[in-house]
Amino acid sequence: MAARRLSGVISRSISLRSSSSSIGYRGQKSSLISEVQRFSTAAVLEQPITPSVKIDYTQNLIDGKFVDSASGKTFPTLDPRTGEVIADVAEGDAEDINRAVSAARKAFDEGPWPKMTAYERSCILLRFADLVEKHNDDIASLESWNSGKPYEQSAKAEVPTLARLFRYYAGWADKIHGLTVPADGPYHVQTLHEPIGVAGQIIPWNFPLLMFAWKVGPALACGNTIVLKTAEQTPLTALYVAKLFLEAGLPPGVLNIVSGYGPTAGAALASHMDVDKIAFTGSTETGKIVQELAAKSNLKPVTLELGGKSPFIVCKDADVDKAVELAHFALFFNQGQCCCAGSRTFVHESVHDEFLEKARARAQRRSVGDPFRKGIEQGPQIDSEQFEKILRYIRSGVDSNATLECGGDRFGSKGYYIQPTVFSNVKDDMLIAQDEIFGPVQTILKFKEVDDVIKRANATRYGLAAGVFTQNIDTANMLSRGLKAGTVWVNCFDVFDAAIPFGGYKMSGIGREKGIYSLNNYLQVKAVVTALKNPAWL
Repeated sequence: MAARRLSGVISRSISLRSSSSSIGYRGQKSSLISEVQRFSTAAVLEQPITPSVKIDYTQNLIDGKFVDSASGKTFPTLDPRTGEVIADVAEGDAEDINRAVSAARKAFDEGPWPKMTAYERSCILLRFADLVEKHNDDIASLESWNSGKPYEQSAKAEVPTLARLFRYYAGWADKIHGLTVPADGPYHVQTLHEPIGVAGQIIPWNFPLLMFAWKVGPALACGNTIVLKTAEQTPLTALYVAKLFLEAGLPPGVLNIVSGYGPTAGAALASHMDVDKIAFTGSTETGKIVQELAAKSNLKPVTLELGGKSPFIVCKDADVDKAVELAHFALFFNQGQCCCAGSRTFVHESVHDEFLEKARARAQRRSVGDPFRKGIEQGPQIDSEQFEKILRYIRSGVDSNATLECGGDRFGSKGYYIQPTVFSNVKDDMLIAQDEIFGPVQTILKFKEVDDVIKRANATRYGLAAGVFTQNIDTANMLSRGLKAGTVWVNCFDVFDAAIPFGGYKMSGIGREKGIYSLNNYLQVKAVVTALKNPAWL
């Protein structure tokens, strides 16, 4: 399974050189400072490897053709390893969204896609998955170049998972059907499951390919047409794989892709009167705006997959070595840029000190560097804005008198690399324990009783995911039922099988992605009632 392969890829480590860190340590002992000084803030990273993949697709895809933006504007997409420009991409705005929606509407109302048999649609999705596998290395190179994630992660897990997800939805295409419903009287009643129409979709920058699959897969399986807006930080892979969809036989106008910024292209899509549904993945703050725009326009239905501050609970009976490794993976995977990251590590007081010592050592062994180099576990953060935000949260943790165990500063002098950082003595009311940092910052909190940790874990505006590490089935059951989260992983984390639904409670979102539940987002249910004359039976 891709998630398990990914865990193996991420768990390899290479020791980093030790030297000093420049961040201030208010109110902390000198012995701690010597322990913290393990990373070099002035480290010189090796010259970045230049990927061999060609960048052929930088225009918007509208009605089956790659075209410049209506305004002629472009914007740069950057290499997070250096901050340098990879390519200039067509900058879509409201007019480009209008053109894309018109193409999608025509394809839905007049084109062959909704009128194909479900089996024919399934075959196109399967051909696309085959093409993804054929172009695995180029797609992975673009994904890592644009986002900064390790190439091994992209090539061995995320691109294969992209293909797997589309095969999963191809399997659903000809299994979507309604019901025959008994009625109190001489009536034949059936329900029809119809495609909702033109789906607007907005995807984030942390998992561009996987979010493309989570959105596009179910929408196409149900027979809809799509206008998708990529994240402005990571537009390249969606455009590349869209070309593969055309090769697979997807009719023009069924999938349209516009690259652009949220306040222009994103807002135009969310508020468009001819879009029948909107799906968004991103921050909770932006999700509120998307929902408001959808409501104020044509009251289109909305699915939202938003932020999180997920607890990872290590119980007193845990195998500490295994718990340390899994908690490390739960937080640091993808540079910590994961909505469901296990970013509040609750550890039972009886194993806390041993866990902390080993968690610090594991973070210090984490290999940071060019994501195209073999064995690297952690690449750069996505951009300067995210980089600075994470450093502000680290300073907040220090100022709040949490204990900085290791890390705490940038890694190297170029690009957006941050040292793997661990805080202990974290209190529930600290910002680093409340806010979604979205970076490589592990916060470790101590607990005594299971009832108490359930209350503390639930005392958050988020409810996306949770992790439980225990050998006791009763404890696992108690926690998994008590935690208010859309996903609870027990003795595992970040298992993202195609069939497993994903979504959140509270301010972590509305609706579910993946699995059978995701199909409901893209279907209308119609009841058809026909009077019967002298029926033989009812």
